[in-house]
Amino acid sequence: MDLGLQGKRALVTGAGRGIGRAIAESLSREGASVAVFSRTESDIESLLEVMGGKSRGHYGEALDLELENSPRFLMKSLQQHFGPVDIAVHNLGTTLDITDPFCSIEDWRRVWRINIEVAIELNLLLLPHMRDQKWGRVVHIGSTASVENNGPITYCSVKAALAAYSRSIGRVLAPDGVVVTAVLPGAVFTEGGFWDQAQKERPEHVAKYLAERCPLHEFGTPDEIAYMVTFLCSNQASFLQGSIVPVDGGQVRGYFV
Repeated sequence: MDLGLQGKRALVTGAGRGIGRAIAESLSREGASVAVFSRTESDIESLLEVMGGKSRGHYGEALDLELENSPRFLMKSLQQHFGPVDIAVHNLGTTLDITDPFCSIEDWRRVWRINIEVAIELNLLLLPHMRDQKWGRVVHIGSTASVENNGPITYCSVKAALAAYSRSIGRVLAPDGVVVTAVLPGAVFTEGGFWDQAQKERPEHVAKYLAERCPLHEFGTPDEIAYMVTFLCSNQASFLQGSIVPVDGGQVRGYFV
């Protein structure tokens, strides 16, 4: 199947490792030029090498998007080194290890900032070009925590807001040919990630979680998320405005997601 991504320009945030890295590599294999951003310079350098580097039209830079004004700096960098973006994949997101349900409002703001505010701020800068050309794809990487009580309250709440934003803005942008979606990954094993650490420190907890919560009794892989995201970035996703897509191996117990 030709996904129609040859020659498209894509942006992937949080691209250094795990799901974000797999998404960038998948888009690259489909012929898109990909701009990748992450906090760790060595991760960006190794990713660019895998994708073929600047000679293949790719670009990357180390940048902490949580910092004030970083989205505008990112846009300036794209204008200078990459060009206008047709596809945006917002993979930036984390619990920040904030698990206290009675945490400070400052902690709430940090979780909000990194999980949804940066995406909205970038969208406000990226969408004019997509609307002008009557074609664009925006994919937000959410979480199954957005539709069930599964994780820290701050994280669940903000990811639920991200899903609501995706659904709502998707309707608004539908007449402009811009498709906005959200993917909700289930438990995905990434090297150096939460489940990798848990496997080493609490193997009995991991075994219990897989047996009771995951119908397949195994973790998903970053590539399995990346394949869906790549499809949602394609021409074939033209009727998926505002779609919220769980990619969770049947993990979520809710009927409507």
